[in-house]
Amino acid sequence: MRSNPKIVPLINLIWKSVIVTQNIHTNVFFLIVVQYRLKNRTILMKKATKKEINTLKSALLERYSDAVTELSYANAYELVIAVALSAQCTDKRVNLITPALFEAYPNPEALANADINDVKSLIQSCSFFNNKAINLIAMAKRVVDVYHGEVPLDEKELVTLAGVGQKTAHVVLIEYTQANLMAVDTHVFRVSHRLGLSDDLSAIATEATLVKKFKTNLHQLHQGLVLFGRYICTAKNPKCDSECFLREFCKSKDGFKPR
Repeated sequence: MRSNPKIVPLINLIWKSVIVTQNIHTNVFFLIVVQYRLKNRTILMKKATKKEINTLKSALLERYSDAVTELSYANAYELVIAVALSAQCTDKRVNLITPALFEAYPNPEALANADINDVKSLIQSCSFFNNKAINLIAMAKRVVDVYHGEVPLDEKELVTLAGVGQKTAHVVLIEYTQANLMAVDTHVFRVSHRLGLSDDLSAIATEATLVKKFKTNLHQLHQGLVLFGRYICTAKNPKCDSECFLREFCKSKDGFKPR
């Protein structure tokens, strides 16, 4: 839920007065204001202007025009697995896990008949490996039973697979088909808020906002935002002075995590 814009000036005025005035009544209200600010973190964010949005878009496209995922894969089946494993896990870690997994189970048919304990042992260094192993086998079974062994490249069909939600489906389609879609992970969420592109509280809402503001070239912008957030606009110690090419558009250095 967004904060009421009419309340914002009043809250900020009271906030300033609380700093100057010291008594029990203002201290009580101080606590109320703090709670409001924490609950509605976006109330003081300065949004990017239309001109800034267009400039940001051009700069990202110029810098990351050929950007692709850093996950290693050879086909749609391997990509779905890699993206599913990457949830709450780094791409680097996933790339260390998948070679042995793909060698043991090179296609959906093999994975559909896999022993659950064997799959768990192969991906145990990945976060939430127990649930992910269960989902991988269930995903493969549906691909075999319903889609004749071919991973569907349609969003509505992809999200019927175990472990594949909207974000995973979008990442797969962005990478594999260059679909004009947006997906918001922790990097995209953080960057979009720091640059004033979004003041939404959730990843889904942020995705809708970015789609509305950018409209086109979404697959390139997604890849660019991910890489920019991963290597330059990092959560801790962002490289503002040494490497950031979007510094003039930065509105905040806060961490910004989706709720």
